[in-house]
Amino acid sequence: MPKFPISSMRPGNFDVFLKNHAIPDMNMTDIHIEELIPHRERMKLIRRVMLSDEKKAVTEALVTEQWPLFEDGAVSSIVLIELLAQTAAVCIGWQEKQKDDGKGGGKGWLVGIKKARFFTDKIPLNTRITTTSVNHFVMDNYVGISGKAEIGSETAGEIDLQVFWVEE
Repeated sequence: MPKFPISSMRPGNFDVFLKNHAIPDMNMTDIHIEELIPHRERMKLIRRVMLSDEKKAVTEALVTEQWPLFEDGAVSSIVLIELLAQTAAVCIGWQEKQKDDGKGGGKGWLVGIKKARFFTDKIPLNTRITTTSVNHFVMDNYVGISGKAEIGSETAGEIDLQVFWVEE
């Protein structure tokens, strides 16, 4: 895998990074999320893959009563960490699917939360969330990921993850 410079991802520069590393939209209408991520039933939070390639993924989710951390008509913003992890899984699952002659499928990861900033405490039922993940550093089975969750045009959270997985 190619290496992407971590130095370009200083805190607060996520939008600048996306602008400088623009990736054209891809047609994702024929992609089944279950082919890319291991999550099922109530733990599968993303509903639609809007874009995915070797560096970036964009997904859409809708808050439902079935989500973990749902209480009193809303979910805790902590769930945005899981949304970013699943969006990153789409990107990595897409890469694996390309290598495995279409087999794809999610694999287990060891995930560390390097940084998380939330700009809301609760997210109400039926809220649509768009999550973007960018692989900003890749080496072997390790990926540094930065992401942003948005509700409309407002940023709900910015999260940096570190992911490691074992090849089978």
